[in-house]
Amino acid sequence: MFNVPGSIAGVALVLVAIHAIRTLLLSEAADVEVLTYFAFIPARYTLPDTMFYLPGGWGPKVWTVVTYAMLHANWMHLGVNLVWFFAFGTPVARRFGALRFIVFCAVTAAAGAAAHYLTHPDALVPLVGASATVSGVMAAAIRFAFSPGGVLSGGAGGDHHPADSLLSSFRNGQMLIFIAIWFGLNLLFGIGVSMPGSDGAEVAWQAHVGGFAAGLVLFGLFDPIPRRRA
Repeated sequence: MFNVPGSIAGVALVLVAIHAIRTLLLSEAADVEVLTYFAFIPARYTLPDTMFYLPGGWGPKVWTVVTYAMLHANWMHLGVNLVWFFAFGTPVARRFGALRFIVFCAVTAAAGAAAHYLTHPDALVPLVGASATVSGVMAAAIRFAFSPGGVLSGGAGGDHHPADSLLSSFRNGQMLIFIAIWFGLNLLFGIGVSMPGSDGAEVAWQAHVGGFAAGLVLFGLFDPIPRRRA
């Protein structure tokens, strides 16, 4: 997690810079306006404008499905996400290359927003944080790290080790254990256990699930390495 490629370092610097500007330079009113324009607010898509007003028109309906992942509640929230992003995003970024990796992060963020919307269609509380993308890169990493010969299966395979097909992956006991533990942790969030840095705020575990599912299923569309043959 400390020997990260340029795409990982670049994303981390952008996230830190955004949060530093929000917390150190902007007034509280200006920061609320940033959230209004760039956080994901489900009610923007559901409730009519006559019930409440959010500025920006159609623009935020397009970009907030991704830009919400660039905002964080506090420094602890950002730090926890970056630790996991470094650890699991690094092998995925090396495997995909910078452009594919950035697009993959955007797609998993959008999938997390979609899952959150399906379960909170009328919510006015803004969704922020890169957790859905972190969940997506976790899912992508286990697709090749747990395949036979991969680094997490006791082999010496590196970041470019061939991955199993999606169907074969679901026959891999190690990967199924990882997925079960991951979903178990998110179940705890669902019943009210708080994450570090959440300050009592509700954890958007549905967004985590959306990002993870997208990363697991869509991995093959981004992976440049041919599948491992059975």
